[in-house]
Amino acid sequence: MTEEVSVPESHPRYESLLTRHRIEAGVERGITSKQGLIAEGRGEAFDYLLGEETTDSADRAARAAAAYLLSAEHAVVSVNGNAAALVPEELVELADVTGAELEVNLFNRTRERIEAIADYLREHGAEGVKGLDADARIPGLDHERAKVDSDGIYDADVVLVPLEDGDRAEALGEMGKTELVVDLNPLSRSPQVATVPIVDNIIRAIPTITEHARELAGDPAAQQAAIETFDADAALADAKRRIREVEA
Repeated sequence: MTEEVSVPESHPRYESLLTRHRIEAGVERGITSKQGLIAEGRGEAFDYLLGEETTDSADRAARAAAAYLLSAEHAVVSVNGNAAALVPEELVELADVTGAELEVNLFNRTRERIEAIADYLREHGAEGVKGLDADARIPGLDHERAKVDSDGIYDADVVLVPLEDGDRAEALGEMGKTELVVDLNPLSRSPQVATVPIVDNIIRAIPTITEHARELAGDPAAQQAAIETFDADAALADAKRRIREVEA
């Protein structure tokens, strides 16, 4: 869905314009909901305040997330419409490197959207995409994001939840799961309750997690060190400080 972008990479707003195009194309394809356009605009505003770059604290968070995924007994990457539209190939690569599964999970859920996203992920190399069965429910939620696969998110010990809903993030935490959240808003409930809040743009965060996973693979001691030295509260505080100190 990115081949129609005519903006040169040298354009100072190239990444932002590319992201907008992917979301727009996702809506046209039936992958992304119209509400996803609003969510993307909100995220872009925070990215601007954060300097549109991966901070040192976000990089450390990505490394910790990679370590958790690699050391998990059963890791699952939750995929919604925006995530699928923005980084489909990158999500598939992350799953391949870490051994995690991909599961489609939507707030505005229809069978057609679930199948469209699963098909789109398969087009980018995914195998065995979950989310179609929805034969289990996350306790305490009344909306459609409660529906998960019993052998997927419901059974997972570690879940990467990019662009997450705050109430589901809280509910997953109450189930005892280790949550890795990608969210540009450090004030949102999702990163506030996450084991690892990654305050970064998903188009940078997912490749960064994968890069760290490649480095940490096969080294349990390094994985444990990345987990033990990560401080979630410090990461959130750093992101908030970065926003407050942004220059006009």
